[in-house]
Amino acid sequence: MHLALYVMQNPPDPEHIRKMVMAMLAIMPVIILVALAVVIVPFWFICKKAGFSPWLSLLNIVPFGGLILMYVLAFGEWKVVPVPQPGWPPMPPTPPHI
Repeated sequence: MHLALYVMQNPPDPEHIRKMVMAMLAIMPVIILVALAVVIVPFWFICKKAGFSPWLSLLNIVPFGGLILMYVLAFGEWKVVPVPQPGWPPMPPTPPHI
């Protein structure tokens, strides 16, 4: 609140504003790349473990692509079988389908 009142009383110099905008334009691509990496890398491993193509994780670059990918992962048939862990009882054999 106090900063807004100060800015209203003493408007900043246009040259100072231009320097701030140029600094933000230089930093924003780096921030966007880091944010994309934070999202794409986990989805890459999830898709790979689920039996889907890991390249599907690049859907996160497209607007609403992450939402589409979540629906594909949630409702798609995963092509993997969990590995039995030591100490688990063995799975009973499934009866043949007639």
